[in-house]
Amino acid sequence: MPIAAITGPTSGIGRGFADAFARKGYDLVLVARDEERLTLLAEELFRDYGVRSEILVADLASRADVDRVAARLADPTRPVAALVNNAGFGLRSSFSRNDVDDEQALLDVLVTAVLRLTHATVPGMVERGSGMIVNVSSIAGWITGGTYSAAKAWVTVFSESLSQELTGTGVRVTAVCPGFVHTEFHERADIDMSSLPEVLWLDVPQVVGQAMRDLARNRPVSVAGAQYKAVSGLLRHGPRSLVHLVTGARRNPRFGGRR
Repeated sequence: MPIAAITGPTSGIGRGFADAFARKGYDLVLVARDEERLTLLAEELFRDYGVRSEILVADLASRADVDRVAARLADPTRPVAALVNNAGFGLRSSFSRNDVDDEQALLDVLVTAVLRLTHATVPGMVERGSGMIVNVSSIAGWITGGTYSAAKAWVTVFSESLSQELTGTGVRVTAVCPGFVHTEFHERADIDMSSLPEVLWLDVPQVVGQAMRDLARNRPVSVAGAQYKAVSGLLRHGPRSLVHLVTGARRNPRFGGRR
């Protein structure tokens, strides 16, 4: 069976991709910090789809753990046909109020781990003439929302650039840019989202289904939901002054985002 590696697969969008690839008959490499949840997920995927999972317990804020996962992804005896870089987290406070080590950990997981794991995986895919890279970014990459937005902007541009670089190799790369999605993300970051209108929420199957279709069509960017397709067009192509106004940056120009 082909193998798909997924970081952060125990809930939310990562779990959605685990189900999507398992449904297609892929065995899985599951990467996360919580061994108990990984084990339960592996058991559920075997029960539901008959696929086998390799568990890698790793903290992607740790360079040693990232390098250990990268070594597995680069192993030519157990080639990985698909990589989903999904692991991530958010910070509740603004840049000026956060501990710098927390800010660094965010960049380590959202940027450095994506770079190093992708770099470990791509050469083998190119050599074999096929492969898929999915980098879970965010519509936040088009707004002025602190380090998280900056990191996601990097993920999107990195994915677009890599997609162009790998044209003709048989390797497809897609950045998935969701809006607000019903997951554990905001709860874990202790962010109160109760005032957000329901129309702005997406479900995991919407995001993952759109991403899988866009990946099959070799589209470098995937945006799910009509509301976010419209918003993303405004944010990507509108004047930056308008983007700043829409995202609230003018309320705090010194820090470039909400406080």
